[in-house]
Amino acid sequence: MDIFSVISLLGGLAMFLYGMRLMGDSLKENSSGTLKKAMSKVTNNPIKAFILGLLVTALIQSSTATIVLTAGLVGAGILTLRQSLGIIVGANVGTTVTGQIIRLLDVDSSNASFLRFFQPSTLAPIALIIGILLIMTSFFKNSKSIGKIAIGFGILFSGLLNMTGAVDSLSESGVIEQLFSGLGRSPFLGYVTGAGVAFMLQSSSATIGILQAFSSSGMLTFKAIYSVIVGVYLGDCVTTAIVISIGSKADAGRVGIVNIIYNLCKSALVLVGVTVVHKLGLLDRLWEAPVNSSIIANANTIFNLICALTLLPAMTMFEKLSLRIVRDKPEKESRYKSVTDALNPVFFNTPALALESCYKTLLAMFDAARSNIERSFGLLKKYDPAVHKLMLEEEEEIDRMTDTLSKYLAEFLPHLQIDDHVAILNQYYKINSEFERLGDHAVNIAAHAENMKNNSTSFSASAVTELAVLEKAIARILDETRQTFARRDVDAAARIEPLNQVTGDLIAKLRRNHLRRMSTGECKSYADATFTGLLGELQRIGDVCSNVGVATIIRVHPELADHEHLYFEKLHGGADADFNAAYDSAYKEYFSMLNPPPQGSAEAAQ
Repeated sequence: MDIFSVISLLGGLAMFLYGMRLMGDSLKENSSGTLKKAMSKVTNNPIKAFILGLLVTALIQSSTATIVLTAGLVGAGILTLRQSLGIIVGANVGTTVTGQIIRLLDVDSSNASFLRFFQPSTLAPIALIIGILLIMTSFFKNSKSIGKIAIGFGILFSGLLNMTGAVDSLSESGVIEQLFSGLGRSPFLGYVTGAGVAFMLQSSSATIGILQAFSSSGMLTFKAIYSVIVGVYLGDCVTTAIVISIGSKADAGRVGIVNIIYNLCKSALVLVGVTVVHKLGLLDRLWEAPVNSSIIANANTIFNLICALTLLPAMTMFEKLSLRIVRDKPEKESRYKSVTDALNPVFFNTPALALESCYKTLLAMFDAARSNIERSFGLLKKYDPAVHKLMLEEEEEIDRMTDTLSKYLAEFLPHLQIDDHVAILNQYYKINSEFERLGDHAVNIAAHAENMKNNSTSFSASAVTELAVLEKAIARILDETRQTFARRDVDAAARIEPLNQVTGDLIAKLRRNHLRRMSTGECKSYADATFTGLLGELQRIGDVCSNVGVATIIRVHPELADHEHLYFEKLHGGADADFNAAYDSAYKEYFSMLNPPPQGSAEAAQ
């Protein structure tokens, strides 16, 4: 044994782990929409949940990612703990697919030349060539992401080849024989070794893959490796439970506990089962015989399938046990707790789910702010301290959602690799602060209403009538804004700015009328500050909605991002016929309410 063989082995291990991570991350990035749809269709049927867990894990090549994602969905209230049980079992079986792929190391091409294409020595360069071509040429929309999957696959197999080459050199020194003969004499030592390596690597697939690479030495026997395989199950699930437990809800933590209980029972079942079968003499031919990559992959798959069939009916017992181990935490209830709970970092590797949680949070913020604006209009007509208190409590919730979402978006950004996802996040980041401002303006209007009550101030009948017209215009803008964001409706977004322009004209008209009433004594002088302040708040509400509309248009037409001022210049400069028509229609509608034609006139008769 020399230092160069060790370096080659560690270098191959590094390539293998990086290739697996790159391939898995790219698969998760591109399949997040599929995962979202699949998870939303989970029922209480444990068989369907089992199949879902198996398929998702086979797709993203990580049982840890599947179970962490499941815990996040449970924490967000999308799944129940009971629904997650089958997924947990399925994920443990699905992770064996990676080992079945790695068994291509054993492909024998001596009798058929076409089989050489399935050998890692051929697959690795082919995958790397395809990957780099897709990344450099961008043939289609997701070619870069798919290219990363291919590159990860190629690096994975290149690392495997490097490891097997180093193992062949090390096997001549007798180190591998001594190492695994020791494990063969002590199943407990093998179990601890498998658990420790899987815990450090945070991947059962990677640990099994390393074991498969070492099998190329021809010195690994079944009696030496079966306990290592079983130990991998515990090490991987402990890592998963730790990831899940950080800052999670009780039910999400229970998912991790159920996974640990299941894997402990699985370990015991396999160890006892193998011992009994061996004592019966049914493993005599295999026990001392050298194993290869295929035997390791098959043993891992068979162990998991048998345990899944045996333990799936007992999963409800594991659920009850987890309820005793993880107690519910006493928490102050919030109306929007379920919304903010969905902002879970476990969704970072499935962007569609994370962005869906952000979307729902923003929609909840808008609806809360909109309700507060409507309450504030009511307070101007009749002040009610109870309603004002409710508004302040709702504003605290809006602020809490804003802070939580802002932090979540900042932490989420480094995990995004697709341009469309980055564009959505940028839009959400801008809109987050805009919706928070809507809530602030509602509270400011309520404060004006309280001030009027405390000072026994009231507006004139003319001022009240004019404010009612302005209120209708603002309500329509808010309707268009909700449709714009909720449906990413560009047509609704385009209708906001003409309305906002008309609102600005209305406010200018109301200011002039107010000054005239002040000069004639129709409006009281001490109501001036309140009326002027109200107009300012309403103007800013319109501006916020305009910003939301523009952010939506830029998301659909990203080429406008660096030329936003030119977009507004075109609209307000009269160069856009659609804008002009919408403005003229809205102007006529609201100014006719402000200045209705005299009774008996031809216009009034219409």
